[in-house]
Amino acid sequence: MILINLLPHREERRRQRKTAFFVGLGLAAAAGLLIAGGWYLALQQMTVAQQGRNDFLTAEIKRLEGQIKDIATLKAEIDGLTARQKAVEDLQTNRNIPVYLLDELVKYTPEGIYLTSIKQAGAQVVVAGVAQTNERVSEFLRNTQNQSKWLHRPELVEIKAVTMAPTAGSKEQRRLFDFSMKVSLAQPVAAQPIVSLAPAASAAPASAAGKAP
Repeated sequence: MILINLLPHREERRRQRKTAFFVGLGLAAAAGLLIAGGWYLALQQMTVAQQGRNDFLTAEIKRLEGQIKDIATLKAEIDGLTARQKAVEDLQTNRNIPVYLLDELVKYTPEGIYLTSIKQAGAQVVVAGVAQTNERVSEFLRNTQNQSKWLHRPELVEIKAVTMAPTAGSKEQRRLFDFSMKVSLAQPVAAQPIVSLAPAASAAPASAAGKAP
């Protein structure tokens, strides 16, 4: 027996294709949504992880900034202690300079010279005195120039002849030379012990008295 399909098969096939198209479209949309959702979740996880790293770095930066402040404070304290130590060392070194000066003057002042004043301004020393002759003053300059390790660059400021009144028991007037000179005092690098300065200091008045004209 022959069966004849009298239904509109073309419309049915078109409807099936349309249904299949919409089903495929829905499946594609669902797959797209799943992929987008998965990517979004992955991005969220990456964002959270990066935020955690950022928070960690921020905390570490704050900790390092605190350490840097502590280091700067410590450095300032060290600089202050170094400055105070240098000031103390300078004071300890400079307090011996007058002793060195007097010791050198006692050593290198020749006979026939009487020192009347010694004035120091920093590293510059002005020495004034009275000499029996010009040669005594020249010898004094040579001694400080060539032999002294603390007195340098002596310079004669003034020398003039003066007449002294006769001493008791004498009627003769004495002709002496009043002079003044400048000399530079070397600054010691470090404090050095002075051997037998006490005897030299105690001998200074006697030497000065012996050198008096």
